[in-house]
Amino acid sequence: MIDKFLKTCIAFGLVITLTFGSAHSALAARSGGRIGGGSFSAPSRSIAPSRGGGGYAPGPSYGGGGIGFPFLLPLFWGGGGGGIFTILIMFAIASFLVNTFRKAGGGDDGYSEYDSYNPTVTVAKVQVGLLANARYLQEDLNKLAISADTSTPEGRADVLQESALALLRHPEYWVYGASDSEVSTLNSAEAKFNQWSLGERSKVTSETLVNVNNQLRQADSTPTGGGELSTEVQEPGEYILVTVLVGVQGNLQLPSINGSDDLRQAVQKISSIGSDRLLAVEVLWTPQSEGDVLTTDDILANYPNLKLV
Repeated sequence: MIDKFLKTCIAFGLVITLTFGSAHSALAARSGGRIGGGSFSAPSRSIAPSRGGGGYAPGPSYGGGGIGFPFLLPLFWGGGGGGIFTILIMFAIASFLVNTFRKAGGGDDGYSEYDSYNPTVTVAKVQVGLLANARYLQEDLNKLAISADTSTPEGRADVLQESALALLRHPEYWVYGASDSEVSTLNSAEAKFNQWSLGERSKVTSETLVNVNNQLRQADSTPTGGGELSTEVQEPGEYILVTVLVGVQGNLQLPSINGSDDLRQAVQKISSIGSDRLLAVEVLWTPQSEGDVLTTDDILANYPNLKLV
């Protein structure tokens, strides 16, 4: 009776050890890379749009209904002082009301000073899951992370375009895809961008290659199993997952992903953003190590939003 009980305990212990040991190894082998940078800062007041083609100068608009020529004209009219004084007061009140409504509603040309300092911003995300056979992709992203200048708008736009090109070159490896976007004001867009970024970063055990705002950090990306990086054709059910995350001025609408054509359009659209509109970008991929892969279980557990393409 005791022997049977001991054997049961030992067997149970082995099952627990193997189960948690395997899970730990799978998690430990999940490396990640990240490239990007940028900031969600408001436009400078010195470059705010103007109503007359030049720099914006708040105050009287002598050609557009402000307190200017119409205000002074009654001084040259005839009549008693009381009549002129009354007319001046009426013009002053009218000019004040006109300018107030212009600022509140955007004026005749739709311009609002408040909108220029808290403009519309879209935070958008495109994800592509590829078969692990697409080893070129990891190599391209690794090289880009090491060499890219992510401290300038032009450099970050180049990161976005080169990453998209790497994805678009071999659509035959695409298996999964997803897109999402949220339009908000500049003041709240950064919080959404950070939320999505942290959500993706938390799905990897270690970021082994990072270049954000030109701060390069590398760690040992050798797979937990050790040995040489695998160069053999991977078995079905092993994947690489790439996430492209942007913050862009204006309204950016991405197509819903229901097939490979939708995914291609989404990647092309997000990569076409110019440096003048691109506030921030992050390209995240996992695994980063060439000998590391994601399994089908990893995809199902961590990326439930992905759709087969």
